Amino acid sequence: MNLLFTALLLLAPASAQTAFPERIRKVIETNAALPNGSYQTIAAKLYLHRDPQWCSRRLEELLESPSGDMFWMFPVTAVAYLDRGQLTPSARNALRQSWKTYMPFRGDTENHWLMYYVSLYLMSQLYPDQPGDTWYTGKSSSENFREAEEYLLHWMKLTTTIGQGEYDCTHYIGVYLLPLSYLAAWSEDPKMRLRAQRMLDWIIADYAIENLDGIYIGAHARTDDIQVLEKWNGVSSDFGWLLFGLGYPLPGFSYYALFYSVASAYQPPEVIRQIATDRSRPYLHRELKRTRNRWRFTDVRNAPVYKTTYMHHDYAVGSDQGGILQPIQQHSWDVTWALDDPRGKRNTIFSMHPYSSTYELQMYFTAMPDFVTEAVVRSKKTYDSPDKFLGGSPYEQILQDQDTVIALYDIPPGTRFPHINGFFPDNLTHFEEHPSGWIFAQGGNAFIAYRPLAPYEWKPVPGGGRRLLSPHLHNGTILQAASASEFPDFEAFRRAILALPLHFQLDPVPGVRFRSLRGHDLRFTYGQPRDFSQWKLFDSPYLQSAPGGRLLTVTHGNDHYTIDLRELLP
Repeated sequence: MNLLFTALLLLAPASAQTAFPERIRKVIETNAALPNGSYQTIAAKLYLHRDPQWCSRRLEELLESPSGDMFWMFPVTAVAYLDRGQLTPSARNALRQSWKTYMPFRGDTENHWLMYYVSLYLMSQLYPDQPGDTWYTGKSSSENFREAEEYLLHWMKLTTTIGQGEYDCTHYIGVYLLPLSYLAAWSEDPKMRLRAQRMLDWIIADYAIENLDGIYIGAHARTDDIQVLEKWNGVSSDFGWLLFGLGYPLPGFSYYALFYSVASAYQPPEVIRQIATDRSRPYLHRELKRTRNRWRFTDVRNAPVYKTTYMHHDYAVGSDQGGILQPIQQHSWDVTWALDDPRGKRNTIFSMHPYSSTYELQMYFTAMPDFVTEAVVRSKKTYDSPDKFLGGSPYEQILQDQDTVIALYDIPPGTRFPHINGFFPDNLTHFEEHPSGWIFAQGGNAFIAYRPLAPYEWKPVPGGGRRLLSPHLHNGTILQAASASEFPDFEAFRRAILALPLHFQLDPVPGVRFRSLRGHDLRFTYGQPRDFSQWKLFDSPYLQSAPGGRLLTVTHGNDHYTIDLRELLP
């Protein structure tokens, strides 16, 4: 057990002293017992000082044909640092030689580059003063180290001044926490270890405030076809359980959780745990993020992303402002409700435009337009599908006010897939299509009113649920959520919604005037100017950070904690 981990345990309250180490141990023991002989099994066994001869033999077998690029780099880096004299000289030599003979692709996304450069940084540190002909890069250890360090400092500064590009990812949260855990454990530079610890606090606090019983809610730069509907079923749930004891982890745990655990096994401060677990009163949270690098059709490389989240212990409503903010896997808004056990259940409602175009792909990727869609569909199979539930659209604009969302769509004629998809699960307690045009539903203890602005029909959804298909170019959705505890019964909620003033138009562009349940008069027209000039990096009762500040203030009750990178990232 490393000194950082031990010190943190001594500072933690008694309940956390037993719970967090036990969870860490369970992740490692589970992976050590896996029969597949993968890098993660080797890493877990080396951490536990078990079966070093088997680890050596199996490592040499795996290194005969390396593959996976940066997803190969990070597990092999962990094995190298967990060795501690346990591997045979032959296995250790095979590991070192693989960094000369195998050339991993650096990738083209933020998470790829972070994994790539953390791995290169640590391996160059482990094998210093070696010439370029011993590395796949053709550069010396010191050159590799300087290049990696330069990028890591750039990424940290960018994230803490204008926000992450792959923000709030339900799957890739693990690929940000994992490499930072490596740096916090294995960097020989005390300043880099401190930077990594504070970046871990930054990313974990960002997740803590937007989770509902461990489920990552609201808008995401990237999620996947499974987790966009079944909100529990992804890597973020592993970290909700591992870091805070919330919800349910994945069966067997993700390898992201394993490699996080065998490195620093960093436990965030108690005040962040309190933010993650306290849902005793509702709160509104806003964030500023950024798009990933844009290569065409714009003069702004990293456009701002404005996120809003309303959190209640029974449900959460979250959104961004709409538009193409991240290619392919963007999720722009939804309502998600709490369940005692969300495993295998779909507990969310939302709408979206299933946009597919080389315009989007050319904006964010450098591949040629003739084959870029085909290349994307090889791995992201639903991208060019009319019934998909994943992706952003340049023809969607969103306004959120507390737990009310208005999403408007103005789709030009000739657009591929000129319709709106809305998702409704099949396990709702109540479901009613009212003559007024409102759809009333109940999920868990959340009452939901959903108003499609144009005619629609229903289509079945594989795996459970139904798709609201509205084939109209000028379109929109109004969603109002509330807790069942606010009303005597479902009928009272229905009456309250029907009494709210509502006026809307679809031509020449969609526009809505609506008084929300919270008494706010909302006016929103597609294309209207909006003022985001006062938007902060983080803005809520618990997190405060000004753009460009590299400083995040964390507050819960009388507890305060400052994540300060101003001197660490000049």
